[in-house]
Amino acid sequence: MIVKKANIGELKTHLSVYLKGVKNGGKVVVTERNRPVAKLVPLEDEDLYESEGDQLVAEGILSPPKSNKPLPDSFWDSKDLPNVPLAAILKVIREERDED
Repeated sequence: MIVKKANIGELKTHLSVYLKGVKNGGKVVVTERNRPVAKLVPLEDEDLYESEGDQLVAEGILSPPKSNKPLPDSFWDSKDLPNVPLAAILKVIREERDED
């Protein structure tokens, strides 16, 4: 893996060149007055989304909420909700996805 050093001025001037190297798997250590201050590295798939929900929305599997208002507390007290752990529900969904 290629690791390059670039001071801030050099990085600003040639950002696209450095990003091309990072896209190809390289790393760039950013320096300020010859002292390392940051590192540019390729994103991992898990770094692309803040949550699994965000990833599912991006993939078109889920729809984002129509409102940013939280559900009322009384919603969670409903006797109509099944008492199934979320982990079990997600396991079934993932197994169904793997069958396709």
